[in-house]
Amino acid sequence: MIRIAIIMGSTRPGRNGEAVAHWTYDIASKRSDAQFELIDLLDYNLPLLDEPYPAQMQQYTKAHTKAWSEKISSFDGFVFVTPEYNHSTSAALKNAIDFLAAEWKNKVAAYVGYGANGAIRAVEHLRQIMAQFQTAGIRDQVTLSLFTDFEDNVFRPASRHEKTLGQMLDQLVNWARTLKTLRNEKQE
Repeated sequence: MIRIAIIMGSTRPGRNGEAVAHWTYDIASKRSDAQFELIDLLDYNLPLLDEPYPAQMQQYTKAHTKAWSEKISSFDGFVFVTPEYNHSTSAALKNAIDFLAAEWKNKVAAYVGYGANGAIRAVEHLRQIMAQFQTAGIRDQVTLSLFTDFEDNVFRPASRHEKTLGQMLDQLVNWARTLKTLRNEKQE
């Protein structure tokens, strides 16, 4: 079975991303073509990158890095739920990504962004970051606006976003299946 992580990319108190990530998970978990798991960066308590060796070496010395590596290694693809802070993704998400390297390789990523302009710039930065790890990116993305998809800080997405999310997940699962085959062939 294909396994997909939905990674909540903000650790900020009162974060809007929690509602967005749960919405994403609730829709995704109704599917039968993959298993989805919601991952909250707060559960991993990752400090500012504190490993003495580059992630490519996979010589992790810290328990939090080993736990993060084990979790991320278990997935075939990822949905990054990202805010847009100052025209980019959150520092917490970038830091969590930087802890690892091989764990992201030959897998696939999709993006659900929320912000003033749907987090388009944050997602573009994430696409460049993940490309460095040889992580394929899905073209479709969900762009949620703080002005039209939230009312008084309560997440109320327009109904059209569910269709976009479904199409994005279709692509994600198909790519994840294909890349899993590639990873398995390389191990043989």
